[in-house]
Amino acid sequence: MPTVMRQDGFRVMIRTHDHEPPHVHCFKAGGEVLIDIETGHLRNVDGMKRSDVAKAIALVEENRALLLREWRKVFP
Repeated sequence: MPTVMRQDGFRVMIRTHDHEPPHVHCFKAGGEVLIDIETGHLRNVDGMKRSDVAKAIALVEENRALLLREWRKVFP
């Protein structure tokens, strides 16, 4: 699972054996969230504080174009 971004303590990854729709896995402090890149909708939360979830969503929304480009590299 390649890391496509590191920012503010978050590690943002795309799994190479994943599926549509385009989404990322964001990790911080032992927690993980899955966020839809195109819509910013939260798909799953596992052990992440609410405040970090909100920051992860904002991070994905602010970097949507970059993350979609990275998704398309993995899933052309």
